[in-house]
Amino acid sequence: MSIRGKDALGGRAAVAGIGATEFSKDSGRSELKLAVEAVRAALDDAGLSPADVDGMVTFTMDTSPEITVAQAAGIGELSFFSRVHYGGGAACATVQQAALAVAAGVADVVVCYRAFNERSGRRFGSGVRHREPSAEGAALGWSLPFGLLTPASWVAMAAQRYLYAYGLTPEVFGHVAVSGRRYAATNPAAYFHGRPISLADHAASRWIAEPLRLLDCCQETDGGQAIVVTGVERARDLPHPPAVVLAAAQGAGRSQEQMTSFYRDDLTGLPEMGVVARQLWRTCGLGPAGVDVAILYDHFTPFVLMQLEEFGFCGPGEGAAFVAADGLPLNTHGGQLGEAYLHGMNGIAEAVRQVRGTSVNQVPGASRVLVTAGTGVPTSGLVLGADGA
Repeated sequence: MSIRGKDALGGRAAVAGIGATEFSKDSGRSELKLAVEAVRAALDDAGLSPADVDGMVTFTMDTSPEITVAQAAGIGELSFFSRVHYGGGAACATVQQAALAVAAGVADVVVCYRAFNERSGRRFGSGVRHREPSAEGAALGWSLPFGLLTPASWVAMAAQRYLYAYGLTPEVFGHVAVSGRRYAATNPAAYFHGRPISLADHAASRWIAEPLRLLDCCQETDGGQAIVVTGVERARDLPHPPAVVLAAAQGAGRSQEQMTSFYRDDLTGLPEMGVVARQLWRTCGLGPAGVDVAILYDHFTPFVLMQLEEFGFCGPGEGAAFVAADGLPLNTHGGQLGEAYLHGMNGIAEAVRQVRGTSVNQVPGASRVLVTAGTGVPTSGLVLGADGA
């Protein structure tokens, strides 16, 4: 268990702008163009120009480098640029990196972005096709020969153990899918706008890797999303109310691997998210009761339940009952199951909208929103709040 205390980052930076392309299955344009469209949209939303930007952050799995996006978007000199590893686990960490740079005076306006043709181009759901020699590749070598070739198959191992440990059946995962699609149905930006599902629909969907069905798995999306981070004082002078970064954290657990941490003592939880949860609660001074909305990374439904349990919203094995009882507004944009799979960046944008009061599924009085990044990998999280919250 970490012995770290409250850190000094909370309250030093804020999200001032958000922007996205449309979410589709075939964008018809390059990933660089998607990135530039999203960056420009986010700057317009923030009331800033490309000339104001001096920092950029993205993911390692990105074909559009920071300097290339800067050049194409008309951004000039950069004093800070950074990439965060581990796929979707990087989402909230991009904002953390930006906030750190702003708080330290290394940069004044930092743009975080993610853009890919994840449906029409490289499809992460297709699994491992080629891997350069590396320690990560060696770790996968213990799983791939036995047929564990895709993300769904990797998650299925932990999901099966979770069900066994708590005497549950695969149907419990349906509550997450139904909830996400309910919100997506009223979100015009969502791919599944107007298409809610029922528990019966979930139970009737085909197996992907038991105990995961098709409707337990997130979609694949073409699109881009960008986030503008600056200091709280500057954000107050911009068009929208600032979404203050109350806390930000990264986490990796003991015996951590990328999606295949099968040699831990217990497979029924997400220790990496537990590290994040402890640090977020320490820094912002809140706990589960202080959160108005949760935007939890939902690439696969079982890991949403485990996240709720790691953060203390409910006890071990109680996540499904918590979701079924609508214990907390969850993924109000529809999540990656219903809106789009942008490696969690669209979830950060939804958290900002909830704080601003502009979400299409607005939770009345929402002023503190928890956001998480990819699970099963080293991960990250945020608590965003209204100014003065």
